[in-house]
Amino acid sequence: MLTTILALVVSAAIDSTTLFIGDQTDLHLRATCEVGEQVTMPVIAEELIPGIEIVDRTIVDTTQLNDGRVQYNQYLTLTSFEDSLFYIEPLPFVCGNDTTWTESLMLNVVQPFEMDSTDMAITDIKGIYRAPIWWWGIFRWVLLALAIAGVGVGGYYLITYLKSRCRNKQEKELPIIPLRPAEEVALEKLDLIREQKIWQQGQVKEYHTQLTDVVREYIARRFDVSSTEQTSDETLRAMRPLLNQQKDLYEQLRKMLSLADLVKFAKWTATPDENEMSLRNAYTFVKETTPQVEEEIQNS
Repeated sequence: MLTTILALVVSAAIDSTTLFIGDQTDLHLRATCEVGEQVTMPVIAEELIPGIEIVDRTIVDTTQLNDGRVQYNQYLTLTSFEDSLFYIEPLPFVCGNDTTWTESLMLNVVQPFEMDSTDMAITDIKGIYRAPIWWWGIFRWVLLALAIAGVGVGGYYLITYLKSRCRNKQEKELPIIPLRPAEEVALEKLDLIREQKIWQQGQVKEYHTQLTDVVREYIARRFDVSSTEQTSDETLRAMRPLLNQQKDLYEQLRKMLSLADLVKFAKWTATPDENEMSLRNAYTFVKETTPQVEEEIQNS
């Protein structure tokens, strides 16, 4: 709405004249005057009128128009929480000694939905609503669960069966490698120790360690004695009853193990003869305790 007095033109307009309770709309205040004239915009507190609140406002913006005049603009953001048709009286703009009024405005604030006043009577609290049981839906979900469980169990047994067949097939295809006799392995390793001649190169401790390792491994396989995990004394105690009829052989084993312990743990310096004697004792022990030799000794 525009109002003109002399050179001052004022207006007040609402973006939306119908408003839901709690919503917002803008009130646009405008004044246009000649350059050099001072305009005072309407002074409004927190409420435009009772029932219409101002939640925000902009500062007065000044714009120079092409025709040489000046335009003043301000926006007020309005809201209301009352269901009513509001009448907004004209708003005053002051220019010098003159006051110019806008035309009156209307703002209709309505409920977002219609309320039935006939259904507002106080009644008893209604009981809990129990939805009917949908037996077909439950039965369908049970069938689906059983089907999934069946697929899972079937898949498990199928995978287990296939793995079992594959494992059995692999076991059948693996070539059976006969285990070499213990005495054959031991004599081969003793030959290697003799060829390397490591004690002649100053590695006496390593020499006796390799020698006793070969004999201990042979005893473990030949006599089922855990000699690789035992001390020399424990091995000798275990071998005494097994070599009861071969006391010389037992004595050779004892000398070889004892000399090795002295060299490895007591920093004993073995003579060349003692080194050679330990190798001969190892050969003799293995050869004399092979099954064929033992049978010949017992038959004789």
